[in-house]
Amino acid sequence: MNNVDCIFCKIITKDIPSKILYEDDDTISFLDAFPVAKGHTLVIPKEHHAKIQDLPSDVNQKLFGTVHKMTKKVDSLEGSTLIAIHNGKESGQEVPHVHVHLIPRSKNDSAGPVHSMFKDKIELTESEIDSLYDTLKIN
Repeated sequence: MNNVDCIFCKIITKDIPSKILYEDDDTISFLDAFPVAKGHTLVIPKEHHAKIQDLPSDVNQKLFGTVHKMTKKVDSLEGSTLIAIHNGKESGQEVPHVHVHLIPRSKNDSAGPVHSMFKDKIELTESEIDSLYDTLKIN
């Protein structure tokens, strides 16, 4: 099930050329067309789903099996790999098709830890923490 307007679905069907690094029946991995580091790689499921929680369990397992395989390769470039998923537009997802970024990291790159992405740090009261805990806890 593909989306005809999705750039990643067009890569899957080979309507748009890409540097494919790995492909199986369920997933595909390729070099990012707009890399932030040498070796920046994407891993996607071949089924079109916008968010992680939309993936059927078996597709999720296959996706992360490929992430595991590709991380070994990407990690060989610099010895460390940032694994990132933007899950929804507000989180920074630019293409609404689940994709995992594998970005080689080195101590001399310009990026920092995930906390450095947020300029304004929040402070929560104990009551707010308890409320979040109650909302997010899986029973």
